[in-house]
Amino acid sequence: MGNTLQLIDADAHVNPAPAFWDDYLPAKFAGRGPKWEPGGPDDKHDWLVFEGNRKPLNLLSAVSGQGKQFRPTGKLEQLRAGNWEPAARLADMDQDGVSTAVMYGGGPLGTADNDLYIASFEAYNRWLADFCSYDPKRLAGIAYLPMQDVEQSVAMAKDAASRGLKGVNIPAFPQSKDGQRMGGFGAQALALTGDPDGPRQYDTAEFDPLWKTCVDHDLAVTIHLGARIARPGQLRFLPNMVMSKLCMAEPIAILIFGGVFDRFPTLRFGAIESGSGWIAFVAEYMDNIYDNQHHWLNLELAMKPSEYIERNVYSSFIRDRVGIGHRHLPGSRNMMWSTDYPHSETTWPDSRKVIDWQFAGLNDEQMRPFLYDNARRFYRLS
Repeated sequence: MGNTLQLIDADAHVNPAPAFWDDYLPAKFAGRGPKWEPGGPDDKHDWLVFEGNRKPLNLLSAVSGQGKQFRPTGKLEQLRAGNWEPAARLADMDQDGVSTAVMYGGGPLGTADNDLYIASFEAYNRWLADFCSYDPKRLAGIAYLPMQDVEQSVAMAKDAASRGLKGVNIPAFPQSKDGQRMGGFGAQALALTGDPDGPRQYDTAEFDPLWKTCVDHDLAVTIHLGARIARPGQLRFLPNMVMSKLCMAEPIAILIFGGVFDRFPTLRFGAIESGSGWIAFVAEYMDNIYDNQHHWLNLELAMKPSEYIERNVYSSFIRDRVGIGHRHLPGSRNMMWSTDYPHSETTWPDSRKVIDWQFAGLNDEQMRPFLYDNARRFYRLS
């Protein structure tokens, strides 16, 4: 790969410092954010204290470059400053040869108080907008939205657009209108998964105001992992990592077969941190089952399912030679490269070497759509 080829990282992450919550939460929640406590002389990690729970400081999402020395917990000084300091982040991007990075992650709080839970989405989005304002040409942010109440989500999407954020990340499935009271990791997971078995689904007219808002404000809509979340300590961590990618096919199928992209033909929908190699199969399979089944289902779409994927659906990958090999197949046009900085799967600081490996045999012109053009189009980057 030539050094002149610019790179847009379609999926990078931030992890605000634990103390940021008290600066960004509304006054009525003053002092209720998590607190960091240094570990004692015999501790191998620091502590995070929140709502009466004292847990080891999580390093899973914030320690780029650990490689095979990775461990899920540790001390605050082990976290890279690029997680929350924009100048340090730009330096890490420069080291990796990345021109622009799109930021995900960092909220909401794992609280059983639903009012605090919702407020933490808004607090994170404000912090992220401030982070990206340091250099808006290189740092782009994606707001996180809850999906309990559509009017509430619409208002938060409009606020995100007014702050210069480039898209909104929603749960893979809607959440319950009744809110959530589980707290802990379960509450945070709901921000990504939603309720797959709930009565509400995104293809119903209830959610059309959100899609219209995103179209009107030129916001990308993303899901980040599907109905499965993988975290160390789970009984089936590695199987859940696999399924966290493949489960993202279900929300895409719901939107396509439910006619959302017929009603909103310019809506841009991204499966982020999904990998891309499976999408060509899904596109072909959806065409086949639509052709065979739509007659008795009385379902009439304006296009073939694969054509909606080509027009409306994007995906991001970290390492995916299969997806790159399928780049000419229907459904594979809109793949976007990413580093996943600073997560445990990241390619930082050797991203250009990894690109050379997985794009071997392709010239800069052939690589450019996946390394730059698609992300620029999806996120509307200048």
